[in-house]
This record gives sequence, C-alpha cells and structure tokens, in this order.
Amino acid sequence: MGVAAPFDAMHPEEMKIATAAYPLDALPDWTAYEDKLSAWVDEAASHGADLLVFPEYAAMELATLAGPDVAGDLEQSLHAVSDRLADADAFHAELARQFQVHILAGSGPATTDLPDGVTRPVNRARFFAPSGAMGVQDKQVMTRFEAEVWDVVPGGPLQMFDTGLGKIGILICYDSEFPLLGRALADADLILVPSVTEALSGHTRVKIGARARALENQCVTVMASLVGTADWNDAVDVSNGAGGVFGPPDKGFPDDGVLAAGVLNAPGWTYADVDRAAIDAVRTDGTVLGRRDWSASGDRADHVTVTPLA
Repeated sequence: MGVAAPFDAMHPEEMKIATAAYPLDALPDWTAYEDKLSAWVDEAASHGADLLVFPEYAAMELATLAGPDVAGDLEQSLHAVSDRLADADAFHAELARQFQVHILAGSGPATTDLPDGVTRPVNRARFFAPSGAMGVQDKQVMTRFEAEVWDVVPGGPLQMFDTGLGKIGILICYDSEFPLLGRALADADLILVPSVTEALSGHTRVKIGARARALENQCVTVMASLVGTADWNDAVDVSNGAGGVFGPPDKGFPDDGVLAAGVLNAPGWTYADVDRAAIDAVRTDGTVLGRRDWSASGDRADHVTVTPLA
C-alpha cells in the first residue's frame, strides 16, 4: 500500500460528508456534463459539505458524448470514457478549488499499460483536494462481470491519502467485501466506498462490507451508489442503491453504527456530520478495541484444531 503525499496541512476535528445516490444521463454535449456536475457540487457545498463522494462508474455517462453507438458498445464505451477522463479530472480539480471541498469523482475506466505489455482499462477513482491536487485509487478485485465480460483489470495498489480531513482510503465497491483490504487501511479515519450494484442483493453485500470495515477498523465508512436506469449501456443499465455513512456501534456513535442512510433509489445527497475526535476516542477507549485486537485474533486463527465427533 502506498501513502500519498499530504493534500493539506490542517486536520479539522469536525466535518460534513455528502455521499451521492447518482443517476446517469445521456449527455448531449460537454457543457451539459459541466452543468450537471456543477449543480451537484454546488448543492452539497451550499449545505456545508467538506467531502463529496460520487459512486463507482459514475463516469460512464461520458461515453454518451461519443454518440449512442459507441455508448452502447461495451468495449468502445470503456475507451470513450478513458479518452475523456483528463478533461473530467481538470474540471473536478477546478470545482474542488472553487468550492474548497474534497471530491471523490465517480470512478471510470482508465486505459493503462500493464507490465505484461497488454493495454486494458482499470476501474479508477480520482480524489481531489481543495488545492486541486489529485490522487488516484484503482479497484483491486474485479467482479465476475468486469473480469469475464468487460475485461476490466485490477490496477495499481491501495493508497492512503493524508488530507485536511484526516487519513482517507478508498475501497471501490467489491473491494469493500474483503477484510484484508480493509485491514490494510487500518490507519484511515475514513474509508470511501463508491459502488454500483444492479441487484438489491449486491447493494446489501457492499453495505454489509462497508459497515463491517467500520466495525473492524473503528473508523467511518462512506458508501455512494449509482441509481436509476441507463438503457444505453448494458454494464450500467439498471442500478439500485443509496448513500450511507457508517461508524462502529460504540461510544460516540449511534447504537446501530448508522450515521446517515439515504432512501433507496432516491437520487440526491445524503449528509452526515462526523467528529474525527470520536474516531480517535473509540480507538483508544471504546467498549471494545477491535482495531487493536486484530493481531491477537489473527494469531488465534493461525491455530485451528480439527476435532472429529462420532
């Protein structure tokens, strides 16, 4: 895991998080994309949000700028989005500077040269600081659709970003379901979980993963979801989900650990106020100290006795 250079020097204790339930649109032109994104960021910033989290594959709507035939073709759509990411990144950086917010942009395919000489898209989220600085996080483990149908491949290693809001890690959708990836981010104050799921069962799996990572790491996790229909592309044609912000069910947090929960499939922002001091406090003096005791549990798990019972 890499540790990115600090985005900012300040680490305020209190912050407001906005997490999106975001619908995809067929965009007539680039101006329509700028107008849509500006409106979303302006709304969250006007509510006092310090951190804005967009979902997995939210960048896929950029494929529609190449026309319906390209947007509707699984392979061509990947490269059409990748070709637009540099422009999208420049605009996200501009918005982050203008509104003085941190933004996790919706992930999208980024064509990458792999060590074996093959060039394929990875699923890449891009993270922006109020200074306009950008870091990237690639998805680590592909779903069956990504690997077997779409041929999207794993990208670069896990990162942890030292930001003005604390240390932030990103687990893209399916990645949140793997405890060891979460454990690699044990020092993160926040773990962002951008997702897209077609079935409610998939949404439930990612939500459980996000809540489990908050429990294990005694941190806050932030889930964003793609919602609605986009019948112009089979990869994102139907999306079910909601935004949510979760913490450990312990001192300083709600008894169920749910800081905020959006309405299923209702587009818009879900907001939560997070006190970073509460994260520090539960890690040092919680009812339980799961983050500290992870190593002890691993030591015990290394010694499994098989006992036959007649």
